[in-house]
Amino acid sequence: MKRVMKTENVSRRILVAGVGAVCAATALVYLPALLPGLFDDGAPAANGPAARATLAARTGAPAALPDLAALIDDREKWLAEHGDDDASWAVLGAAYAERGARLGDAASFPKAEQALRRSLRERSAAGGNLDAQLGLGLLANARGEWKSARTFAEQVRKANPKRWSTYPVLIDAYSGIGDYTSARKAMETLEKLRSGAMVSARAARVHRDHGWREDAWADAEHAAALAGTPPEKAAALARLGDLAWERGEPEEALAQYGTALRVVPGHGPALAGRARARAALGRTDEAAGDYRTVLEKSPLPEYVLAAGELHESMGLDGDARSLYERLRTEAWRNGADGQVVLGLYEADHGDPAAAVRRLQAEWARGHGSMQVADALGWALYRADRAREALPYAKRATEEGMRSALFAYHRGVIEQALEEYGPARRHLAEALRINPYFSPLLAPRAREAVAALGAPSDELPEELRPESEAGPAKTGTEKKAPARNPAAAAGSGAAGAARTGGTSSGDAEAPGAPETPGVPGTARAERSASREVPGEPRP
Repeated sequence: MKRVMKTENVSRRILVAGVGAVCAATALVYLPALLPGLFDDGAPAANGPAARATLAARTGAPAALPDLAALIDDREKWLAEHGDDDASWAVLGAAYAERGARLGDAASFPKAEQALRRSLRERSAAGGNLDAQLGLGLLANARGEWKSARTFAEQVRKANPKRWSTYPVLIDAYSGIGDYTSARKAMETLEKLRSGAMVSARAARVHRDHGWREDAWADAEHAAALAGTPPEKAAALARLGDLAWERGEPEEALAQYGTALRVVPGHGPALAGRARARAALGRTDEAAGDYRTVLEKSPLPEYVLAAGELHESMGLDGDARSLYERLRTEAWRNGADGQVVLGLYEADHGDPAAAVRRLQAEWARGHGSMQVADALGWALYRADRAREALPYAKRATEEGMRSALFAYHRGVIEQALEEYGPARRHLAEALRINPYFSPLLAPRAREAVAALGAPSDELPEELRPESEAGPAKTGTEKKAPARNPAAAAGSGAAGAARTGGTSSGDAEAPGAPETPGVPGTARAERSASREVPGEPRP
């Protein structure tokens, strides 16, 4: 029995868990490993998939999905006869959390919580069971419960500040809350405690969130060079593809995704990314095929929405409706990105008022990320509450990350409010960042920019020298431009036109917390300093 116990311990002391990337659209989901004392018992590593998952997790690398399944099976069999093994319960719980996040399998999350709570019953956090406590933080991140994740991780950091595996959890939690300064500081601490592919991959995400594109690219390249396993290599290459896609380079993105898929055939994030890139290059049938393949194994809500919008752009309305219907299931409610994706879906293809309620609830829970701010602003606009929408759109675009979707949403909202100078600038910015950012919205952005036309060469009257100023206005002059194309730019499914009116008046969005950095405060005031010199402000 002692020999069996020692061999089993090879895969006991590890926590594997993870978080979704918020952003609609677009993020790799995998769970870095936690426990640095994996081989403290000196047991030799055995061959086999469960051992491979354990070894990958020791360095924070993502495990191959078949190896992860083997690890779950291995721990379930062991715990059937050794129910007092708190460490194995923690391993099992974290593995369930990873499977749920990577495959969009929400049913795995309750199993993860049950296993982690059982671990804490066998040995409490006060008794030193930091593994299960941090595992609960990872599970909370995977569910999008950012404040709970922060609490768990900060408790572990207080107990052991030098435990490197705490900081990826903190980074994700802070990012979900919208505290990007704390996320960057946690990243700096992680870099002092640890190095390698996992750290570089995490740094790429943090730097991308701050708008530091060159740094993010260098970090992702470093992660790919340091990767020690095929899943880790594929994850880093997919991240490079995402970064190339976000800056409007579909050919480069396609090359990176293709390399990732040669390393790990069927890699979910790479397949979804390749679908976007192929659609941008006009290869829509191939793109639709990629989406079908990835949705068979990893039906994450962001993939479902992207596939639906591609099919709608191709005129395949029946297929689009079938995909949109999948987003109405309860299964998505537990995902890290689920509420943002559902909010965007309802805003554009369903009930905008329902989208507002859903996203306001998220905001009230303290989910202040730029992704939630953007989605809430867009939902308010689509619900004919453009005046309330603008502070949230400003919040999303002023955090740092360069997002074509965020810029487009803000431009349409400003257009609806007849702020034509800022609208022209942000709509054009969306197309400069990535002219292919959406198969549905990018064409509308081009139409809106064309309708707005070039800015006037004349200075606004208030800026002209007194000798050049004309007679005082009588209040009967017509506003320019002659027509407002907001409805075309912001229309949703089936071309439904909305003007983004201001029926709710000038009041700020109800429930928006009055704290620094929140819509309606200093962030909104800074927008004036970003105006293009010489461009008229309505």
